[in-house]
Amino acid sequence: MDPERLLDGRLKLRHLVLLTTIAEHGSVMRAAEHLRVTQPVVTRGLRELEAILGAEVFDRGPRGVTPTVCGEAFIEHAQVVLAHIRKAGQHVAELNSGQVGTVTVGAHLAGAGLLLPKAITRLKRERPRVTVVVKEAPPDVLLADLMAGRVDLTVGRLNGSDHGGRTRQIQMYSEPVKLVTRAGHPAQALDAPRLADLMQFPWSLPVAHTALRREVERVFFEAGLPLPEDRVECTSILTLRTLLEESDTVATLPVLIPQRDDRLAVLPTPLPSVSRLVGVTLPRDRARSPSTQALLQHLRDVSVDIRRSLLPATDA
Repeated sequence: MDPERLLDGRLKLRHLVLLTTIAEHGSVMRAAEHLRVTQPVVTRGLRELEAILGAEVFDRGPRGVTPTVCGEAFIEHAQVVLAHIRKAGQHVAELNSGQVGTVTVGAHLAGAGLLLPKAITRLKRERPRVTVVVKEAPPDVLLADLMAGRVDLTVGRLNGSDHGGRTRQIQMYSEPVKLVTRAGHPAQALDAPRLADLMQFPWSLPVAHTALRREVERVFFEAGLPLPEDRVECTSILTLRTLLEESDTVATLPVLIPQRDDRLAVLPTPLPSVSRLVGVTLPRDRARSPSTQALLQHLRDVSVDIRRSLLPATDA
């Protein structure tokens, strides 16, 4: 196919919206329901797109559709195009209205308890009419939202990956991950407890298939221990706090969370292989709105204060 055919006027934005919506929902029928149009409208639009591309973008099956190799490639580009258009519209709206705008942030544990709230407070003090939307989700969900333009940036632990050149990561500070319990937990009375000494208690672990979960699994493996059978896998900091406060649960948490909550206490058990970098992940090559740029600057400023506060904990 000649790529110039995509610029001859036949390819419309609605084709890109249809494509990405079908991919997201895995079904023409569900995509039609989401877009509030009839199924024949979606089917016709899909056929038009495939005719323009000269290739099928989905394999049809009894339980829905799955992208073909060509489809996966074009869907990724379509998501980027739509994300740029959304940001362009947001940018123009903010420029037209001065200090009014919206910035959507994805957050996951590290950074969500102190860095992000402090940065938002400073942003709102400077620009009270800016709306900040915070979305808490596992890292893989946040990455998908970032690539699709549903969030402007994410705050949390960094894994060192640029996701195939699609993202840029900015390191803010290094925050130790510690084993945490409620204050007065029986394990707090143990003298230098080892990981094996804590197996008798219930645990809260990061959800499977996340970078932190893999690092925690490595800690157990290197200690010659299986994962605790009595465990909860949790991404919600509110749920996790309550579990810690009202039971004998042991959890892995960024150290700033228990440092700012006298109901929680850190265990001295070392977690040597768990990485500690906290920062911001941004889409590469996507223009940032004025609101996003302002929040990013406040995140940088707050991180300077946090780095100073963490020096004793890091050295210890």
